[in-house]
Amino acid sequence: MRNPTVVFTAPRQVAVEDRPLPVPAAGEVLIQTHRTLISTGTELTILNGQFPVHSRWADYGRFPFVPGYDHIGVVVEVGPEVDRAWLGLKVASYASHAAYVLGRPASLRQIHREIPDEEATFFTLAEIAMNGVRRGQVTWGETVAVYGLGLLGQLVARLCHLAGAGLVIGVDLAPGRLALFPRLPRIAALNPAEGDLVAKVHALTRGRLADVVLELTGNPEAIPGEFALLKRQGRMVLLSSPRGPTSLFDFHDLCNSPSYTIIGAHNSSHPAHETPHHPWTQQRHAELFFDLVAEGELEVAPLISHRLPCTEAPRIYAALLADRSQAMGVVLEWEGAQT
Repeated sequence: MRNPTVVFTAPRQVAVEDRPLPVPAAGEVLIQTHRTLISTGTELTILNGQFPVHSRWADYGRFPFVPGYDHIGVVVEVGPEVDRAWLGLKVASYASHAAYVLGRPASLRQIHREIPDEEATFFTLAEIAMNGVRRGQVTWGETVAVYGLGLLGQLVARLCHLAGAGLVIGVDLAPGRLALFPRLPRIAALNPAEGDLVAKVHALTRGRLADVVLELTGNPEAIPGEFALLKRQGRMVLLSSPRGPTSLFDFHDLCNSPSYTIIGAHNSSHPAHETPHHPWTQQRHAELFFDLVAEGELEVAPLISHRLPCTEAPRIYAALLADRSQAMGVVLEWEGAQT
C-alpha cells in the first residue's frame, strides 16, 4: 500500500514522495487522511528558508522537511495498549500532509460534531487564534485592531466579535483579504494605503483608538508602526511569528512612555493540562471550535479558496510562493491516494 507524503526537498522545492506505510507501535494509532490544510504562513516561511539561523525554531528550516499540522482523518488501526474503541473515530491532529500518519490518543482531538472535513481542518489555526484572544484579554465593548487578514487574522477578528468586542478593525493591504472580512455590525475593514489610517481609526473610536492591537502580519519591520493605533496603556498581542528581528524598536516610545503591555501569544503558551484555573488547553479550544462551526456561530467555509488533490501539492506551493495574497484556505484532498 502506498503512502504519498508531501516533502520540502530543498528551499522552494516540493515533491510528493511514496513513503512506507507506517505501523503503529505501542500507544499509537494509524490514521487514514481525509483532508489537510496548508499553512500559508508557517509552511511558506519554512519552504522559503526564512527561519532565522539562531531562532529556537531553526530546526524547522532543515531539509528535507515533511510539513503540515492541520490534519483530519479516521483511525483505521491501533497498536498494542490502545483501546480498540478508537477504531473508526474521526480525529484531528497535528500530523503532516500524508495519506497515512501515526498519532497518540492523548494528542488527538476527537471530532464530536457533524461538520465537513474541510472545515474541521481549521482547528489548529482556531486553537492559535483563540489562545491569542484569551491572552490579549479581549473583553466586552473594547476596540480591537487586527493587523494582517490572512487565515489567522480572519479567525481572530471573528472570535473577537464573538467575544463581545465593541468594534473590530481589520487592517490589510490586499483587497481580496479585505473583501473576505465579515460584513457584520461593529466590524470595519481598512486598507492603510488608502488614506490616513490613524485618522480613520480615531474617527471610528471617537478619539479613543484601540484597546488591543493583534499582530498577524509576521513582518518584523511593520510592527513598530502598528502601535500608532493603540491607546495609552493598551495591549499589543504578538500572535504572528515575525520573520526575524525588528530593528530600531524604541522601548521608550513604544512601551515605557505610553505604558503599553506587550504580550506574546505563541501556540505553545497553552496550558499542558486542563485545571480549574487554566482550563483552555489546545484540546479544549478545538472542542469549542467544532461546537461553534457546527452551530453556525463561526463560518470558515467562505475562507476556503482552493480545494485540490494531494498530487497537486507541488503546483499549489509554487503558486503560493509566487503570490499568496490571492489564497486563503488551501485544502488538500486525499481520497484515492491510499491505493
